Amino acid sequence: MKEPLVVVGGGLAGSEAAWQAAQRGIRVLLYEMRPGQMTPAHRTGQLAELVCSNSLGAREADRALGLLKEELRRLGSLLVSCADAAALPAGAALAVDRRAFAGLVTERIQAHPRITLIREEVTDLPPGPAVVATGPLTSPALAEAIARSVGQEYLYFYDAMAPIVTADSIDERVVFRASRYGHGPADYLNCPLTREEYGRFVDALLAAEQIPFRNFEQEDPRFFEACLPVEEIACRGRDALAFGPMRPVGLVDPRMGKRPYAVVQLRQDDRAGSLYNLVGFQTNLRWAEQERVFRLIPGLERAEFVRFGQMHRNTFLHGPTLLRPTLQQSAREDLFFAGQVTGSEGYVGAIATGFLAGVNAARLPRGQPLWVLPPTTMLGAVVRYLTSPGAREFQPMKANFGLLPPLRPAVPKKQERGRAYAERSLRDLEAAARAAGELPLEMRLEEESDVR
Repeated sequence: MKEPLVVVGGGLAGSEAAWQAAQRGIRVLLYEMRPGQMTPAHRTGQLAELVCSNSLGAREADRALGLLKEELRRLGSLLVSCADAAALPAGAALAVDRRAFAGLVTERIQAHPRITLIREEVTDLPPGPAVVATGPLTSPALAEAIARSVGQEYLYFYDAMAPIVTADSIDERVVFRASRYGHGPADYLNCPLTREEYGRFVDALLAAEQIPFRNFEQEDPRFFEACLPVEEIACRGRDALAFGPMRPVGLVDPRMGKRPYAVVQLRQDDRAGSLYNLVGFQTNLRWAEQERVFRLIPGLERAEFVRFGQMHRNTFLHGPTLLRPTLQQSAREDLFFAGQVTGSEGYVGAIATGFLAGVNAARLPRGQPLWVLPPTTMLGAVVRYLTSPGAREFQPMKANFGLLPPLRPAVPKKQERGRAYAERSLRDLEAAARAAGELPLEMRLEEESDVR
């Protein structure tokens, strides 16, 4: 390959894409504008920095996100291996130490002999082979260039980050450790609320001052339904939070011997266990208001906030119109898109699309057929959703079993159905990988060393 592959964006998708292409013998120029130019959400210059939750979702393959991670694990994903190495106690979820995870990814990328990391902003689409993986916080200049290229306006929605508090500022006399229904170890801290305490909290939340939208955003402040700010949920009904992120089902307060009226769960956010994030508490409240309102939660009266919740604009393409199932732009075969800019939602979706874009960007110059995974695999189903023509109403989507073709014969029990989906997916994934010559990473490296 005469020209190197340019990968724009050193987040989850870009780092994965760069690694996969380089592992297949392609020279890669990976551009990341941080730390020289920061985004509203990032705080460091590390690659693959996590800016929202520190959880990558379910561990087990009988859950949709767990299955997608297992597929990527078997295909040799760099970022999933780094997440496994940086894992924290989180019950049935894979949560990571943010700093350790990003540090591992950065170290591996910088050490790769075929990847050159360039700390510069890219303001226009590269003229040669490229993967654009700039994520939801694409810089304005590049966003305008992409918009000109695709010939349509961007769609957008708002996403939000949850606050993080220090562990030693949490009142251990009030909170209790448990996972809902006892699923997995008791890795979550739970702040229980009575009906009266819940009512006071909702009143304060509804009256709190929010950060105003900018003028051009006020007319259409659309939210992604799976990541609503808590104040938006509260506006939908007085008990909406108690049936949403504050639902107490499967939890018993040991002090009272019964289920609380509502509960706020805290999840460990670093390896040392010194930081905890408020699960599902994305917010657009002003920072002073966050301190005031969230300290009404029992156990958090003296909470020390090391990061406040923050809301930002997420930008994504209308994939069904613009992208092929290979993640190529329809009008230009050497330009690939990956990550949340494709409409894939969540960390694992970003990694997954980065994986496929990197693989196909390496296959293209070699004249190999580009890889489209079977729709019975979770990765294949996600990409099919993102790129299926004819979709009028298109919104970002996380991996879920509803994207997969139905099982034949049908499996009535939910837990057994998840296992059946996983068994079919992993079986079909292995067959597809062998047919495409995409063997597991260790076998491929052995073959490359034999050739050398």
